[in-house]
Amino acid sequence: MNIHEYQAKKVLAKYGVPVPKGGVAHSATEAIYQANELGGDKWIVKAQLHSGARGKAGGVKLCTSHQEIADLCDKLLGNNLVTHQTGPEGKMVSSMYVEEASDIARELYFSIVLDRATQRVTLIASTEGGMDIEAVAEEAPEKIFTITIDPAVGMQPFQARQLAFSLNLPNVAIAAATKAVMACYRCLRDTDANQLEINPLILTADNKILALDAKMGFDDNALYRQPEISECRDKTQEDPREINAAEHDLSYIGLDGNIGCMINGAGLAMATMDMIQHSGGQPANFLDIGGGASPERVATAIELVLSDTSVEALLVNIFAGINRCDWVAQGIVDLLNKRDIDVPFVVRLSGTNVEEGQRILRESGKKVITADTLADAATKVVEAWKEATGK
Repeated sequence: MNIHEYQAKKVLAKYGVPVPKGGVAHSATEAIYQANELGGDKWIVKAQLHSGARGKAGGVKLCTSHQEIADLCDKLLGNNLVTHQTGPEGKMVSSMYVEEASDIARELYFSIVLDRATQRVTLIASTEGGMDIEAVAEEAPEKIFTITIDPAVGMQPFQARQLAFSLNLPNVAIAAATKAVMACYRCLRDTDANQLEINPLILTADNKILALDAKMGFDDNALYRQPEISECRDKTQEDPREINAAEHDLSYIGLDGNIGCMINGAGLAMATMDMIQHSGGQPANFLDIGGGASPERVATAIELVLSDTSVEALLVNIFAGINRCDWVAQGIVDLLNKRDIDVPFVVRLSGTNVEEGQRILRESGKKVITADTLADAATKVVEAWKEATGK
């Protein structure tokens, strides 16, 4: 789960990370009020959405008058902002963040992530802040510094100082930078975050350290013990298919293909998607129906897959253990009795009660293509999709 910049800064501030003063607004009037509260004659006004590269897309602006603030809010609020991270559809802007302008001397990059390669928390820093870290890694990898944290002892102050020194900060700023880095680590650890990124982390003209931007992502499985973080969830920024799936306790991730999948078990789901691609197709989603699926749960899962308008063929692949093939087959037949499915529908059943499940499908008289193996199912669904669409 991701949260907005203003929410991330509020969380970071609780741990002592220095952030500029600012306030969130949901209208132009509120934004002007926040500017008045901050004082001064310059403000940074930022669109709040779950995406990076907002500045390049026109979502961040230095405003020097109330009229500029109002014009920017009128332009963005209630509309979709398209960045290179959102895709062509963009994401809705429902709030703006008005922040005091900072006197920037240097822009730095800092993040903490979970590194799957080392299976440890890793700190990443660079002297090249304010730009895509991927571009820095490609063009000037020597300017990126990393520190891996031993989970048995946690982060130590000397590691934070080492990171601060690697950024070539003036001596008077080393202590502040060290304190900020340690605070960021405690924040990530205590809130069950799996990503914390500050880009840019700035050094001001008077040698202060400030988190000028903030991005945080959290482990969904830990939200039950993070009620304050959970309350920050903005469902308007998430895929509605994934939200609907979560409400039915289904593991669903939307993809860019056009062959819908309903499968039990994450490993089998991954293998099925790979086999679809190997056969020349593209999966439209990852959907793990889990164990103990009732006919009603099966029907709900299929409805969820078909709610994606890009789905042009459907593959159900069940290797039953805890699940039962007859339950799955009955759920499919129940759904087909209620509605027509106008896309090719391939079903592969194996495991517990497979003979009964195949009998239910066979005697239903419904238009279902059956398959015996994973490879057979993937080949048949791709061929059926090609025949139906001419693609």
